[in-house]
This record gives sequence, structure tokens and C-alpha cells, in this order.
Amino acid sequence: FKGGDTCEYLLSSGRFLGEKVWQPHSCMMHKYKNSEAKNCLIDKHVVFIGDSRIRQLFYSFIKLINPQVKEEGIKHGNIPFEDKSASIKVDFLWYPEVNGSMRQRIKSWTEGSVAKPHIIVVGAATWSIKIHNGSNEALAQYKINITSIAPLLEKLAISSDVYWVLQDPVYEDMLSESRKMITNEKIDAYNEAAVRILNSSSRNSKAKVKVFSVSKLIAQETIMKSTDGLHLPESSRDTNAMILMNVYCNKIMKPIDGSCCQPQPPLTLIQKIAFCFFTLSIFGYLIISLIHRNNYRKNKSCTDLESGEEKKPAISTPNVSTLEMLLHCFCKLGLIMTYFYLCDRANLFMKENKFYTHSSFFIPIVYILVLGVFYTENTKETKVLNREQTDEWKGWMQLVILIYHISGASTFLPVYMHIRVLVAAYLFQTGYGHFSYFWIKGDFGVYRVCQVLFRLNFLVVVLCIVMDRPYQFYYFVPLVTVWFMIIYATLAVWPQIVQKKANGSCLWHFGLLLKLICLLTCIYFLSYSQGAFEKIFSFWPLSKCFELNGNVYEWWFRWKLDRYVVFHGMLFAFIYLALQKHQMISEGKGDPLFSNRVSNVLLFISIVSFLTYSIWASSCKNKTECNELHPSVSVVQILAFILIRNIPGYVRSVYSSFFAWFGKISLELFICQYHIWLAADTKGILVLIPGYPMFNVLVSTFIFVCVAHEISQITNDLAQIVVPKDNSTLLKRLLCIAGFFSGLHFFSAMQDQSRH
Repeated sequence: FKGGDTCEYLLSSGRFLGEKVWQPHSCMMHKYKNSEAKNCLIDKHVVFIGDSRIRQLFYSFIKLINPQVKEEGIKHGNIPFEDKSASIKVDFLWYPEVNGSMRQRIKSWTEGSVAKPHIIVVGAATWSIKIHNGSNEALAQYKINITSIAPLLEKLAISSDVYWVLQDPVYEDMLSESRKMITNEKIDAYNEAAVRILNSSSRNSKAKVKVFSVSKLIAQETIMKSTDGLHLPESSRDTNAMILMNVYCNKIMKPIDGSCCQPQPPLTLIQKIAFCFFTLSIFGYLIISLIHRNNYRKNKSCTDLESGEEKKPAISTPNVSTLEMLLHCFCKLGLIMTYFYLCDRANLFMKENKFYTHSSFFIPIVYILVLGVFYTENTKETKVLNREQTDEWKGWMQLVILIYHISGASTFLPVYMHIRVLVAAYLFQTGYGHFSYFWIKGDFGVYRVCQVLFRLNFLVVVLCIVMDRPYQFYYFVPLVTVWFMIIYATLAVWPQIVQKKANGSCLWHFGLLLKLICLLTCIYFLSYSQGAFEKIFSFWPLSKCFELNGNVYEWWFRWKLDRYVVFHGMLFAFIYLALQKHQMISEGKGDPLFSNRVSNVLLFISIVSFLTYSIWASSCKNKTECNELHPSVSVVQILAFILIRNIPGYVRSVYSSFFAWFGKISLELFICQYHIWLAADTKGILVLIPGYPMFNVLVSTFIFVCVAHEISQITNDLAQIVVPKDNSTLLKRLLCIAGFFSGLHFFSAMQDQSRH
């Protein structure tokens, strides 16, 4: 929006989200763990020079390295700290005034072969005000002293990171009698002098002393909680230390959720090739469009001047060719991918941290629920889980998941557990839908498999190339892809048992149940044998798809979290289709699914089960323990919802067209949110319009939904071209796709080699 260096924003501006969460202006701040802080500062020497306020910052800083440190050092003396495991030295040097002694110490680092500290944090003024009773002469002397020190600090800033900490305001009503002369007016005068003098002689941008002024803003909000009116409360000091860590370490550690002070990543070889491809597609489409437009104008109807009659064109308007349609799709996709890159890879738009409040999650939920109910229409058919109903189900679940992500509700365990059920419900539909298709149609052809795989994976493959992310990063698509292949393999392997064959003999039903039992056994074995699972997915080329950060643990964790629900979906489809075949359920318009008595009993049990699960999920205290139980019990709430939604005839006969519309593009919504609605790979929020949070959400949401809808149409159009029904043509296309992935692997290997 304004451009400039995000480091400057981090050091100078921001606001509080709630009471303790600090949000820098325009960028995201990473919360460093002890191990990360050590890795960043390994073999580094950090020095804090100043008074008791700087000493407080020193202690907060070293607690990021070692939380066990206690503030037991000499109050008015030097305090050393060393972490031998990482060879980190952090020293506090007691110089409460900017005077000759401080100048001599700083000068010693600029002379000869003395090792210079890598980070120097300096600040002092309150002692000068206190000792000299706030006199104007003291301020004049302060200006002289800082003028003599400034060139030395600028010289050090060429090779080290030098920070001058401006003085925080005080809470004057709480100051003791001996400190009453330290007023905010005096502090402002000293700060103004420091800012004006520092860097005044420096023309080299690399030799700049960084002014740490953000602590003033933090103190203005929190100084009232001070115990003596002078020193900041611990939470504020910790925030300052974390800002300092972000300023220095983000460019080294490059955390995903720490966009402050991170340079824009350079384009990779594959990204450059993708850029060239999309550029050529755009130019190619424009050229073909111009040619067709000129042909159309030449053949346009015109009036014969002699007879006064209209002449008919000799040639009709040509149909859109496959090449033109292909280029049109890639042209649109290229423009969309440019927007993706600008949003989440270029430092063009601002990013902010998430901050959860109950209202930020539940108010939008109520709002979309009202909208969904308002758009109620009659269904075309009244079968259980008909197409309109499943689209509606996907739609409202996707909207809830989107609100969950943008509000940062994962920190609230009851909401997290309910969202886990929604993800499980998606996988349940995967098992139900694909089993029903194969069971009823008996179509195990290559065309069907390729169509499904293309529609599931096209967008993710493009994003992996454009955004330089591994396939496993978009974990949900690998999950549904693998489960689709498992369902296909289970039913396609000999003997192929489908409904038409099973109608001839009940034994085939037992054969299918035996297949499902074998599948359940394999799932159970892999879920409790991490070693076997990792061996399977560590083989090339599977390892290229499922590794994240050099191992497949994340993939195993995601797979294990909902390991039984696809099986439950397949089993439900089998039982439902068997009941439907034997006419044991009534699916007429307005009719209850079973007899009134049975329907009422099942409805009562379903409502009780649904509420019981919600009560259990809301009472969860430990995420790990609840995740262990989730795979076995999530099906309870899913089945309860299906029965509540389908047993009453009227409820089964209506659906929300609002939710169903979103359901048709649910996969695109889920994937696109990573980069153009959220930011920093879902860790933060994209800010297109700073300063107006609600308006920003409205604008970014509108663009995000339009883009997802457009990508859905592009995917459908390309699926018809890339995956044709003709087997010989399909085989040629598959060879081309194999060549594409071989080339991608080759360039990826070159890219990795150049990085190393």
C-alpha cells in the first residue's frame, strides 16, 4: 500500500489485538521458540547497553533463549549470559547515562582487531533527567554526548545490527518522589533529540542505526499496569524482546508466519518457466482472437448497393477450436496465478496475524446460517443424500471452515473438535460418493479415474509450481486422492463385485463385505505401524509427493486423523443401497424415511447422539487425547446429522441453493484460501485495504469467491480437453502428462541442486 521496508513498520508502528497480542503495521510477527532463537543466534554476541529499562529488555531477550533464567543479577552492574550449547553470548553493560564512559566503551569496538558484537541495543535518558532534576542544561549535554556517539554507532552499523531504544513514557501518578522530575514532556524532548541526531551524518543506507520506537506505543497502552510507573510490565517487555528477535532473525530463519523483515523470495527456475508459459498463452490467445475477429468482420452481412438486398456471408462464424479454448483457459489461469503470486509471494500487500474472539467466529456463523435458510428451495429428487443435498452439505461446511480459518478459532479446542468432524464429513462423502458410483455403474475404466484425478489435482499442481510449495502442503487434496485410489483398488480388484452382479446371488454381498473387512484390517494395521506406513510412502516417486520438510510424518498424521471415516462412508453407502434395493425405506416426497414409529425413535436417538458428541467435544481439555478418540467417534455425529436431515420427509425435500452454490466450488474455495484470502500460507490474513478490517474482508472475500468459481470453470473446461473419452487419444494425453511430470521432476532436481 505504501511500499517501504517492513522492518521499519515493525520497529515503529502497530497496535494491540486484545490485551497482549501485538500486531505490527503491515506484516506478521513470528513467535519464536527457544530452539528457533538458539538456531538463529548460534555463535552470536549480543550486547545491551543502558539503564534499568534496558536491563529489563535484556532479561526478556535471554529468556527467549533459556526460559529458566531468573532476574538475579547485580542491579547497577554488568550482567553476563552465555549459552554454551549454541555458543551464544549476551551481555548487559550498565551505562545509565549517555556520557564519556558509554562513548569509550562503544569506541573500543570500532578500533583495532577487537571482536564487534553482532547485535548492539542501546538506550538511556531517565537517569540524566533524574540526576540533574530535569534541567535544560542536562538536555543540552545529552545532545552533545549523543552527537559524539552517533558516528561511532553508524560505523558499527556497517557490520553489526545497532538499535537505539527510545525512552518509554512513564505513569506520572505512580512515580515515587525521587522520580517525580521524570515527566513525559522531558522524555519526549530527549527522544526528539536522539531521533534528530542519529543517522544525520550517515549517507550509506547500510550504516544506519535502527531506531526502536515501537516500545513507546506498547508502553502507552500498558504503562498503567506498571508497579512503579517507570518500568514496563513483564508482558510488554516480552513483546519488545520478541520484536527484536523478529527484526534480526526473520531474514535468517524465514518463518512462514513472520513476514516482517523478510525479503521477497527469488523466482525459482520452475516459476520462471511457468511465467513464460502463461505469458505465451496470453499472447497466443490474443493473436488467435484477433484473427477470428477479423475473419468474422470480413464475413459479416452487408447490403448490396445495386439491388438493395442483404447478402448472406459465404462462411459461417467459425466454432471455437480446441486450441483457442485451451489458450483461453491458460490465459485466464495465468492472470489468476499472477494475482496469487502478488498476494502471497511478492511484498505488495500487507499481512496481519490472526486473533481469535468468540464474536469473530460465531457472529459470521449465525449470519451465513440466516442467509442459507432464506434461500430454501425444493429438491428435484427426494432420495437420501441426493446431489443437491450433498452440495448443500459441502457448501455450509466449507463456509464454516473458512470462518474458522480466518478467525483463528483453532486456538479454541471445542471449535477445533467440531471442525475436525466437518473435515471427516468431507471424507465420508468421498467414501459414500465413489463407492455408490462404482457399485451402481460398474465403470472401472481409465477415463473415469483420470477425470476424477484431474479435477482433484489440477489446481494444486499449478499452485505447487507457481507458489513453490510441495504437494503435501495442500494436505486435503492428497488425502482425497489417495482415498479415491484406495476405494477404486478395493472395488476394481478381482473379483469385481457390482450391484448388477450381486442381484443374482446374495453370496456376492458377503464377498463385498469380505473386501471391506480386508480394507479395514489394512487401515488398522497402518494406523498403528508408523514405520510400515512411512516405508510405503518413502519410496520414489511417492516420496516426492508426500514428504514435507524432509519426512512423511505430517502425511501420516493427517491420514491417521480420519483413518476410518472413508470406510464408514463406503459401509453406509452399501447398507443404504441394499435397503433401497429391497424397498425397506420410503423416499417419496414428504414421506418419512421409515414407518412413523421407527422414524421417531431413530430421530430421537440421532438428536441425542448429535448433542452427546457436541458435549464431549466441548469438554475436551487435551487436543492430543481428543485426536486419538476422534477417528472412532466422529462417525457418530456424521450419521446423526444424515438421519436428522433425511428421516423427516419435508426436510429431505428442500435444500439451500445458497449453500449448494458454494458446495459446487468447495474444493477450489478450500485450496484458494491458502494464498488469496488468508496470507503467509494460511498463517495470517491478507490485507488489501489497511485500516478498515470489515471492508477489507468484504473486498478480499468477493475476489476470493469469484476466483474460486472461475478456477472451477477452467478446471471443468480443461478436463474435457485433457481427458477425452476416446481411449487412443486419452493414451496419447497420458503420455504427454507423463512427459510433463518427468520434465517437472528434472527441473526440480536442478533447482534443489542449485539451492544446496
